[in-house]
Amino acid sequence: MPILRLTDAVPTVDPNEIVEQVKNITASGVFAAVITAVVSVLVIKVLLSFLDRAFSRTRMDATLRKLLHNLLRFAMYFVAVILVLRPLGIDVTSLVAVLSVVGLAFSLAMQNFLSNVAGGMQIFVSQPFKLGDWVEVGDIVGCVSGIDLFYTKINTLDNRVVNLPNSAIVTQTICNRDTEPFRQLEFKPTVSYDAPVQLVLDTLRAIACGDPRVLTDRGIFVHVSNYGDSAIEYVLRMWCRNEDYWNIYFDVMDALKPTFDAAGIEITYPHLNVHIADNAAPNLSVPAGKKA
Repeated sequence: MPILRLTDAVPTVDPNEIVEQVKNITASGVFAAVITAVVSVLVIKVLLSFLDRAFSRTRMDATLRKLLHNLLRFAMYFVAVILVLRPLGIDVTSLVAVLSVVGLAFSLAMQNFLSNVAGGMQIFVSQPFKLGDWVEVGDIVGCVSGIDLFYTKINTLDNRVVNLPNSAIVTQTICNRDTEPFRQLEFKPTVSYDAPVQLVLDTLRAIACGDPRVLTDRGIFVHVSNYGDSAIEYVLRMWCRNEDYWNIYFDVMDALKPTFDAAGIEITYPHLNVHIADNAAPNLSVPAGKKA
């Protein structure tokens, strides 16, 4: 069968030629076509049954399995129709070429639609997230509440429902916060140079160990991370269960300053100290020609 290119003229089907081909159909051709049709249907049913069993053994989403089943069934029956027409002496070359052009035009017109479908299939196969996962997709952060072939629904913190096209999701970086059962919290308070380093380290460690939700068996990391222009930066890292992450985070943030104040530790903020030397007296003389 010749390959149809976009630069080729679109073939046409002559109705008179088809009528002549129908008139020349013989009994043997009809018998062969019937046998071909019966065998084709049986083979298609067996193949589809085998594929359905194979798909059911995988973790593939049910929607994706149904879509693949329908696409494969359509393709198989299309091939079966061509095989049935050949014994009847009907030339299907022009028909196939016309259908190819129609399919190409349809796919171009439905490009965005098909892109979303392809993106949905990719999400179903790769499964970067599932229903109920807390994800970050670009600037959108929230809980996945729905996944279909065209859109993915994400509920944000302020209870907005964002419908993201699947074609846009698969081209962005996806951060799934619920994939692992444990997460690490990190805090970087800045403290005055006047505070003893060991006192700050012990206070931060006491804050972490004082919360029973913190997984101390996974280790607590407390160290100096940077010496700034006007403050020392410390880092506190600790582990918790995924579901406790935000509760611990805000509880630690609430307790950080009161605990430091009780220990006499000053939390600094960006500021500038200006020192004027004693011998740098300001020039208060009045320029000539001007009255004081």
